Amino acid sequence: MSLQPRRRTGRSAAVAALTLAGSATGLFAWSRLSVDHRMPLPPALPGHRETIATRRAGDLSFYASTDAEGVPLLLIHSINAAANAYEVRPLYLHFRTTRPVYALDLPGFGFSERSRRRYTPRLMVEAIHAIVAEIRHRHGGIPVDAMALSLSASFLARASLERSDAYRSIALISPTGFDGRLSGDGPPDGHRGRDWVLNLLDRPPFGRPLFDALVTRPSMRFFLQKTFGSKEIDEPLLAYDHASAHQPGAEHAPFCFVSGHLFPTDTTRLYERLRLPVWMVHGERGDFVDYRHETRIAGRPNWRIDTLPTGAFPHFERPGAVTAAYEAFLASITGGPADRAA
Repeated sequence: MSLQPRRRTGRSAAVAALTLAGSATGLFAWSRLSVDHRMPLPPALPGHRETIATRRAGDLSFYASTDAEGVPLLLIHSINAAANAYEVRPLYLHFRTTRPVYALDLPGFGFSERSRRRYTPRLMVEAIHAIVAEIRHRHGGIPVDAMALSLSASFLARASLERSDAYRSIALISPTGFDGRLSGDGPPDGHRGRDWVLNLLDRPPFGRPLFDALVTRPSMRFFLQKTFGSKEIDEPLLAYDHASAHQPGAEHAPFCFVSGHLFPTDTTRLYERLRLPVWMVHGERGDFVDYRHETRIAGRPNWRIDTLPTGAFPHFERPGAVTAAYEAFLASITGGPADRAA
């Protein structure tokens, strides 16, 4: 019996192992020597940027523009590898002229705490509880309006269910949870995380180099094009996201996102339980247009749903249409201007 096939197999395995080791070493060296992990990061929004220390969510950064009077509006960005408050910039700039507006950097993103910890829906809900309590304290305790993007819509839904007296209304832009993959009727307040995936990804010394490979400009452009459903993306958003993803600790929350720890198990059920006024808008283009379970809440008297010929960030593509539709919704529930107290 010839030993040649076995020798060839052994040599092939050795070559593969050496190639893998060389690639890993090269990735580590590239990340360590060529990637700037402290890129200058200016404020994402005008107004005041502040930080509050919270017991359950850590240090939270937020932006505030309070020159105008009225019911405060809280804006919450989405969850992705480079999420931050810049994602709500068109909305913030529009509404700051007519009412107090706040925008939160969720834990693990922007200027909020980016420590290595497990990021879950519960952590995000606690962050929303904290910022809403802070906003209400500053404005005489009145209920707020709040708006969230994409996956964060589920966090806002849960927060409003747990403290319904703190909200006048909520708004959801391109919310997850109505599609065939991430809709949820599972255990309440759970997540879809796989610890072995998180432990594999977020592990020194190769966790950061792996993340660096995921947040190169070409990679981030590719994913933004999928979000917008077009090659015509918002270039300043890409530039800011790139800088935000190159800060110390930027990898920890995104790795929890990739491993499933930030995806609730009961999203659809959360939406069905909402009884306060809800406005929802989503696009019709790109990778995020599966709303097959929308019928479970469509037609309910407290819901208003609009669609636009855009991708998943309609407020960047058609800001006027989005703000006009939202203001019409608010007028319908208050009987007057959107910024008037209920």
